[in-house]
Amino acid sequence: MQKRERAAANGESARLVAELIEQRGGGHNADLVADIIDNALKLLRDVEHRGDVRVMQQALREMREAFKLFAPYAHRRKVTIFGSARTSPAKVEYQQAVQFARQCADAGWMVITGAGPGIMQAGNEGAGLENSFGANIRLPWEQSANPVIEHDRKLITFKYFFTRKLTFIRHSDALALFPGGFGTMDEGFEALTLMQTGKSRLMPLVLVDRPGGTYWKTWDRNVREHLLRDHLIAPEDLNLYQITDDPAQAMRWITRFYRNFHSRRFVRELLVLRMARAPSAGAIAGLNEDFADIITGEPMALMGPTHEEREDNDELQLMRLGFGFNRKSYGRLRELIDVLNNY
Repeated sequence: MQKRERAAANGESARLVAELIEQRGGGHNADLVADIIDNALKLLRDVEHRGDVRVMQQALREMREAFKLFAPYAHRRKVTIFGSARTSPAKVEYQQAVQFARQCADAGWMVITGAGPGIMQAGNEGAGLENSFGANIRLPWEQSANPVIEHDRKLITFKYFFTRKLTFIRHSDALALFPGGFGTMDEGFEALTLMQTGKSRLMPLVLVDRPGGTYWKTWDRNVREHLLRDHLIAPEDLNLYQITDDPAQAMRWITRFYRNFHSRRFVRELLVLRMARAPSAGAIAGLNEDFADIITGEPMALMGPTHEEREDNDELQLMRLGFGFNRKSYGRLRELIDVLNNY
């Protein structure tokens, strides 16, 4: 009897939520919004602590505002620039960040920064206001929006670091890190972790040092001497980042990543790689041999858009290479993408 009563109550709640959505005029993804509303209602009995609910309330608000902000620019490639808020304009690293961001804008890319001073201001300065986003964080000291971006509509301010970092990764097609403190280290390692585990898209991650500098070289040596030597990471994980002291080289690496490769998508058991130009039959045979270690199930083969991609109208004009990926060797997958970019 209780099960029937609960089922009836759930059905009535679903009907009321559907009516509410209809009263608000409907819109995008009504089924997912209904699920969010249902989960919000469950907070009334599942979560008693007011502070916990406030975290969820604020996080959802911040993510909604961020997605709305970036939506009109979804067709533009973007690079996020990380680095110290304490780097003065007189520093060579600041000037390198200005140069790098200017090259990004010249190549048609937009730039996302943390909106603060130092390297962040340099990024907005170099890209120019038209090509800049700012994702600021509220802190009790030192962090306020820099004068380049502070009055622009493409500025958003976050309370939580985790929603801010999600925004950086979600809307970026590449990442560039200049020397910085704990925050820069945190952002860099989180990006590497997300790519290594498949929780974010693979994208170029370039570490830019001052000319002749050792900041990133020392970091890399620590990674190799401790993480790699002690088998805490795999050798192919080193493919997930590149180091240079030349901003122009950093930009060349970023644009080269998208020279042929466009994007990827998992469809059931297949990993679908979308690209502008397809490899020849002979080249695909070689890829199946060279990357046999990451293939489980279907070998690499050219294919048309899947049913799911057609339903979503998802980049239907592109060529596709599909195969069964083992879902763990993302450093090797990065190598495969580099090879595809040579076709």
